[in-house]
Amino acid sequence: MQGGAPVRDRRWDSQYEAGRVPRQRQRYTETGGGGMDSDGFGGGGGGGGEMPPPRKKRRVLRWFTICLSLLILATAGAGYFYVEHLNGNLGKDVLNLGDSKLDKSSPNAAGQTPMNILLLGSDSRQSKKNVELGGAKGDGERPPLADVQMLLHVSADRSNISVISVPRDTKATIPKCTDPDDQKVYEETTGKINSSLQRGGPGCTVATWEELTGIPIDHFMMIDFAGVVSMADAVGGVPVCVNNNVYDRQSKLRLKKGKSVVRGEQALHWLRTRHGFGDGSDIGRARAQHMYMNSMVRQLKSGTKLTDPGQMRDLAEAATKALTVDEGLGSVKKLYDLGNELKRVPTKRITMATMPWEYAPGGYVVPKKGDADHTFSLVRNDIALDGKDKKKAPAKKPAPSEPSAPKSEIPVLVMNGTGSALQAPVSGRAGVISEELGRKGFAQATADQTPKSQADTTIRYQRESERGNALAVAKAIGLPESAVKHSSGVQGVTLVIGGDWREGSVYPKDAGGGSGKKKENKAPDSADALRGDDDKACMEVNPANQW
Repeated sequence: MQGGAPVRDRRWDSQYEAGRVPRQRQRYTETGGGGMDSDGFGGGGGGGGEMPPPRKKRRVLRWFTICLSLLILATAGAGYFYVEHLNGNLGKDVLNLGDSKLDKSSPNAAGQTPMNILLLGSDSRQSKKNVELGGAKGDGERPPLADVQMLLHVSADRSNISVISVPRDTKATIPKCTDPDDQKVYEETTGKINSSLQRGGPGCTVATWEELTGIPIDHFMMIDFAGVVSMADAVGGVPVCVNNNVYDRQSKLRLKKGKSVVRGEQALHWLRTRHGFGDGSDIGRARAQHMYMNSMVRQLKSGTKLTDPGQMRDLAEAATKALTVDEGLGSVKKLYDLGNELKRVPTKRITMATMPWEYAPGGYVVPKKGDADHTFSLVRNDIALDGKDKKKAPAKKPAPSEPSAPKSEIPVLVMNGTGSALQAPVSGRAGVISEELGRKGFAQATADQTPKSQADTTIRYQRESERGNALAVAKAIGLPESAVKHSSGVQGVTLVIGGDWREGSVYPKDAGGGSGKKKENKAPDSADALRGDDDKACMEVNPANQW
């Protein structure tokens, strides 16, 4: 039995064909360009520990093909050596290849921390099976593109999940990335976001997402064509719906009007279809993928069970062989624990959305001004996209809104978080603001030189009794109340100057200010949000692809 997977090595090609390297190393080849117009995964484009055996007939939440595999592992009884074998199946890679990484999300008052997982679908054709499924044999030698990209945000209290898709043709600034295998440096560039995978691996896509959204990424999971088919076969198919007969010659999807159950390669055809849906672009395909994910969750939570031990072993094998994950998720035990976290979320509190977008010259789409950043800001601030977060219960004693001490006696720690993957920190920013607070009467304001990286300027306080002190600091510098947060991860009152405030001594009125002061705390209409319990949704078929 193999005890652990080797780190990704793109120099597998000739050695793999000769039988000298293990299968999981076939994930990549030498990096290079090309392949931007082929139809990819959705249409192409620009040591774990011992897992305890679960009880029979356990209902679990399975999540699309990637998250599905997590929870399959949570149901597959196995001994220590078999788990070690599964650990060896997993592909592993570095989480973030950028030079500057965002600070992780801060815990809330109860010590709970949100989790952000980047889900990637690779259009890799670097195996015989993937070439058979994906077509475009001429692309067999090119590095894969990340044609499916979704951020899965699990709230700190595990009450809801928000998923945001970014279209593969999104114009993005891809930061400088260094390949961990050969140390090749890819300088900063601008291009379609799916090409970021070709610049050192999934860690460069993670770095690009952090720069685009300001959301810190905790983990990534990536799957290829063959993995999609094996997962769909294993669970017996997924119900989908179209509002008319559809035939997409590119993806080979052919369905009659109404509801159908897609399995195996047909499931891959559904997930790859773009010409047949909506306006024939990647936008309609993202919605089809959301419907598929929601449908799978509803189907399995409603009573579908996987109880045959042989079937479960096959599923565990397929799941682990299909996945490449970051090193922080690189064992069955860690995936099992993550699966248990995900299954706590009720279907009705799962929301799928697409980044608000608009077309741009050069075949790109770009984030829609205002709406896109508001959507990202909701996730940054752990606010559910469905707008159904519970209002905080009133405290037995009203939370203090007045300082507990004179300004001169309130300690305030000021930190500089203005650096990002693309922008160097503004030198001395913490000192400037701490001096400004001193002039406003906060004599104990001090600058901390510890490097930080954060999108939104925030003030956090540890104890409820310090809320009035934090509000007083916010008022002094023009920061809105929405940016003042109760957190167990700080001591006293801590102000982090974010990338939204790179100059001046008074917070700009048009900056983010937390979750957007004048906007609703839910996804805008342009995000095309879809709830997990919506079982009436059908894909709109493009008239040019009806039969």
